[in-house]
Formats: sequence, C-alpha cells, structure tokens
Amino acid sequence: MSDAGDSEREPSIRAEALEALLIERGLLTTADVDAVVEQYNERIGPLNGARVVARAWSDPAYRARLLEDGTAAIAELGFGGAQTDKLVVVPNTTTVHNLVVCTLCSCYPWAVLGLPPRWYKDPAYRSRAVREPRALLREFGLVLADHVEIRVWDSSAEVRYLVLPERPAPLAGLDEAALVAHVTRDAMIGVARP
Repeated sequence: MSDAGDSEREPSIRAEALEALLIERGLLTTADVDAVVEQYNERIGPLNGARVVARAWSDPAYRARLLEDGTAAIAELGFGGAQTDKLVVVPNTTTVHNLVVCTLCSCYPWAVLGLPPRWYKDPAYRSRAVREPRALLREFGLVLADHVEIRVWDSSAEVRYLVLPERPAPLAGLDEAALVAHVTRDAMIGVARP
C-alpha cells in the first residue's frame, strides 16, 4: 500500500486547525487532547492486544480460554467494549496463516487494536485480501511458504476477529512483560509476523 500523499495529509492539517480553534475558544484544553491521545495509544490501542497475545503465549490455560471465548478472555485483562462484543481469536500455526479484513467497511476490534490503519479501510486491501491474499501479504513484506494455508476472516458488525500470532522461537526465554514489545498491530491483523 502506498505512503500518504498530500491529499491524505489534508485531514491531519484540518484536525490540527480545528483543535487549535477549540482550544483558543476555551472549549477544549491541550490536556483534554492529550488525554484522548493517551487513551487510544495506551488503553484502547495495539498495546492492549499485545498484552493479550503475550499472556496467551505465556499461559496455556489463558490461551485455551482466549480461543474458546475471545470476548470473555480479554475481559479478564480489563479490555472490552462495543467493538469486541463478539471477538473470535484465530491462531496462526506453522501450516495456517490467518488474515483479517472487513470487506464491507472497516469493522475492527478497537479495544485491542486501537484505531484501524488507513490501509485497512482501503477498497484495494478489502478486495485483494479475499481475491489474492498471498500476493497482498507479499506487498506487506510477508512471504509465506507455498504449503501454508491462508484463511481470510471477514469481520462484521456482529463478529470481530483477532489473529493470535505464532510465538517466534527466538522469544522462548522471554517473560510476558518482555513479550509485549514484540507483538505488533499488523501481526494481530495478519499482515505481518512478530
């Protein structure tokens, strides 16, 4: 997927101008803005999903509960909300790689992945993930062996999906806290590996 061009940066400039105006008029403070940004970066962001994955990698009983009922398992860690009412977690293995897409819009489990990346909403990603997932993954830099089956999961308003990446062998000696740093949002969508 291509980098953002001038026309894609325009909303950012407008958002900054709107923020400055609201602050100038006393309707908002910089602390309010910082709190919202922190909320999405720290508490409603990919870090939450990374914590879920790290726990599943470290605790086989938690992993089993996560695969059985993703919504209940993430609630154990204090995560949840409307975007995760029905969360299904699909595990990657040596022979199966999972990829998540929302072909109709951009249904996405915000509570564990934060804001969706721009490319997730792009019509090209949404159609190619279904039509030619192997080629699409190559464009993201993920080349899978021919024997690896790719399963594409279509998120909807009723069901959201989260990929449980396979734990890389070099991370075997790390504890749960250290593992968090190795889990990315893209790995939990399925376009990358940790």
